[in-house]
Amino acid sequence: MKKKWLVVLLLLAGYSQDVSAEGPMPVALHSTSFQSEWTFKQPVYWKLNLIDEWNDQQHDLILNDYGYMTSHTLDEDALHQLARELAMQIDTPMENPRILPNGEFTPGKERVILSEQELVDQLQELKAGTKEFVMPITVTAPSVKEEDLVGIDQRTIGEFKTNFNPSVSGRAENVKLSAEAISGIILGPGDSFSFNQTVGERTRERGYQEAKEIVNKEFVMGIGGGICQTSSTLFNAVDKAGLEMIERYTHSREIGYVAPGRDATVSWGGPDFRFKNPHPYPVLIKSEVNLDRGEILVSVHSH
Repeated sequence: MKKKWLVVLLLLAGYSQDVSAEGPMPVALHSTSFQSEWTFKQPVYWKLNLIDEWNDQQHDLILNDYGYMTSHTLDEDALHQLARELAMQIDTPMENPRILPNGEFTPGKERVILSEQELVDQLQELKAGTKEFVMPITVTAPSVKEEDLVGIDQRTIGEFKTNFNPSVSGRAENVKLSAEAISGIILGPGDSFSFNQTVGERTRERGYQEAKEIVNKEFVMGIGGGICQTSSTLFNAVDKAGLEMIERYTHSREIGYVAPGRDATVSWGGPDFRFKNPHPYPVLIKSEVNLDRGEILVSVHSH
């Protein structure tokens, strides 16, 4: 019995019993490493600093959130969404130069645009681990300087007048406010104009009142009703001046202040009226509103 237990202990100690007459022989002990057969590869943590040189801003980006964690490549759809979100923060429309009613000249502001597709393409080509990246941003300055304006109102190259009922006070006030917003705008060669951008949102806080407007072929009350008379009068004036139309929509039903098809409907967040100056010289847009006679006159001038 004691001999049997001795054999067990020897086996546990790393010996095996030889059946030969020489007795049990020692067996070399082999160390065993108890490591998992699975190798877990942790994804590389990739933090990128996007630099906006124009606005002197930076955006920290974890590219693992855009597909790099799972496939070590960047997801194109996710990058396009990123580009759209960044563009909403960066893009700034150009503010055209303007001559104020007191004759003072304001030079306008640059247009700042993030090239979304270029951003996506360049991010996909980045070497993994890159820490900083300058975003592709294009800045376009207004092309008109104050010295270019000498004598700009000497020649009228296009004008148009429409009439409205001045007794409808809310509508008349809306026409007046929107006409004031477009008056004095200067477009250099190749510069473009956006009615919605120039006039801005029509709200009570900005003085706009409730008046009838056309929605889905029906007349309904809305804040800013009547401003389409301003945009339509403007369209006919700039069309006569030979400016190039970029975007224009007509109403869903006929209106009385211009001939059929000669209107330009606008809506904040919806249809816009846009055009550009194709001439090799700057042009000046002026508007005048007479609340006594119920008239709005828009004219385009140049040297």
